[in-house]
Amino acid sequence: MTTSTRPQHPAGSPQQGFPAAPYGAGGPAAARATDLSKVYGQGETQVVALDRISVEFRKAEFTAIMGPSGSGKSTLMHCMAGLDTVSSGSAMIGDTELTGLKDKKLTQLRRDRIGFIFQAFNLLPTLNAIENITLPMDIAGRKPDKQWLDRVIQTVGLSDRLKHRPNQLSGGQQQRVAVARALAAQPEIIFGDEPTGNLDSRAGAEVLGFLRNSVRELGQTVVMVTHDPVAASYADRVVFLADGRIVDDLANPTADSVLERMKSFDAKARTS
Repeated sequence: MTTSTRPQHPAGSPQQGFPAAPYGAGGPAAARATDLSKVYGQGETQVVALDRISVEFRKAEFTAIMGPSGSGKSTLMHCMAGLDTVSSGSAMIGDTELTGLKDKKLTQLRRDRIGFIFQAFNLLPTLNAIENITLPMDIAGRKPDKQWLDRVIQTVGLSDRLKHRPNQLSGGQQQRVAVARALAAQPEIIFGDEPTGNLDSRAGAEVLGFLRNSVRELGQTVVMVTHDPVAASYADRVVFLADGRIVDDLANPTADSVLERMKSFDAKARTS
């Protein structure tokens, strides 16, 4: 897949500009933030990482989160995924409010309903590919749905690599294992934090293509933090952050349109 080919987008894709409703409103939400704020420190050392953000991430849609360093994009993802607490406001996965959940319930929600893909592949070197893929379910005492698992493995192109350990796989193949691991438990939503950051451009394009296909063919919901306009062009929409706030929402992105938006934000920052 090349970045010049745009995938078909689901009905109700957001329009460019600033909707009056929360960003992404219009379809069933896999995750939602309402007036979400995250503050670190107190007094003179206080840092507002997120400033009353409201946003929805729709089911079966691929969303990229972009913004300059320090804009709050990774913090937003961590709060939405239950990896960090919020200072005020609401973060929800489906109809479940994360704020106030006990540690045990939060751990269970992350394990059963959320998939994660990080820049580091986080594979266990002593396990082969299929063992790494099913590890979270094995720990939870759940048997994978064989039909779904076979479909995931076929989607990410790992059928002939299942018995290989991580040191026998390329970086791109290792990240494909991580993608399959995130998909295997059929989570409601997958969060990716710079999932192609450690890959060369070809391997990165492969992984992004698999994420794209997981949305289009498997009905998965993916939210990905990235700094790369080419990576963002695989998404259905791009949410832009600056200084802890959402400043734009772009539908049907291309690498060029994303780059132009980023340049305009940089220009505003220099003149402000």
